[in-house]
Amino acid sequence: MSSRSSTAKESFKSLFSGGMGGMCCVIVGHPIDCVKVRMQTMVVKPGETPPFTGTFDCLRKTAAKEGIRGLYRGVSAPMTGVIPNFAMAFWGFDAGKSLVRFSHDIPDASVPLSMTQISIAGGISALPQTVVMAPSERIKCLLQVQANVVERGGTAEYAGMVDCARRLYATGGIRSIYRGTCATLLRDVPGNIAYFGTYEYVRRTVAAAQGRDSAELSFGAIIVAGGLAGVGDWLLAPPPGGFKTRG
Repeated sequence: MSSRSSTAKESFKSLFSGGMGGMCCVIVGHPIDCVKVRMQTMVVKPGETPPFTGTFDCLRKTAAKEGIRGLYRGVSAPMTGVIPNFAMAFWGFDAGKSLVRFSHDIPDASVPLSMTQISIAGGISALPQTVVMAPSERIKCLLQVQANVVERGGTAEYAGMVDCARRLYATGGIRSIYRGTCATLLRDVPGNIAYFGTYEYVRRTVAAAQGRDSAELSFGAIIVAGGLAGVGDWLLAPPPGGFKTRG
């Protein structure tokens, strides 16, 4: 009974910490993500001047013309999905580590997994994450692309996140809502391998340099590890992400 209680407690910790971390991630990163989508989807006809010359130009013009709301356009979809999304990713990572321990007959949780085993667990984490991530990503991208169309004088097709989801389901069912799932997996499996692998590698490296256990690292060291993990993730994520946005 105590074993089940411990497992439930660890699962809750993974779900809660992942959800809160994901919420902070969206608050900080959505403006840049919005700019990225606009840069990827802008259409420049021959002889026309591009609406944006680069990332910072897009950021500046969007903020000047639409204010802070423009930079957070389409944020409701990822914010709605981010808590279960990141919660599932971190829960999936713990579940992946449990599967690795089971398959390699490592019942003692105090025995550290190898970096290869950590990376495998990271890849596994993308599977439950995608169940939540794919629909919210599709809706977010459609709303951001629609903003570009409206800016050029076009007509808005969706009234908002809920209307977008409803119309997608009405026209194509669940398959329409989950369109782009394969591209999401192509992005998130290697991305999560890089994220969790980099995070654990940095933690272990810093801990070894300081002569302490990785669980005893300072808050600053953990922030650095998380930041570098994000860099590792995005080094692999953009190509499939860009393909998914256009698709």
